[in-house]
Amino acid sequence: MKLPISLYVLTTSLLLVAVVIMVGIEVPFKWIFITTIFGQALLVYMVYRVLKDEYATTKTFDNFYEDYPIERK
Repeated sequence: MKLPISLYVLTTSLLLVAVVIMVGIEVPFKWIFITTIFGQALLVYMVYRVLKDEYATTKTFDNFYEDYPIERK
């Protein structure tokens, strides 16, 4: 079963936010260090998965932004 890319992004973001919270509540250094190392490894894996994802689109730079259409003259 292939997990969606957004799950990796969410998990990595939450883990690294958890490190910041752990520092704020003064968790022992050992746990902060382990969580940081795991978070960095997860970050590298997330970047790899995002770059290797087989995502295709029909949009081009001529489409500009969908939420701000530009009128052609």
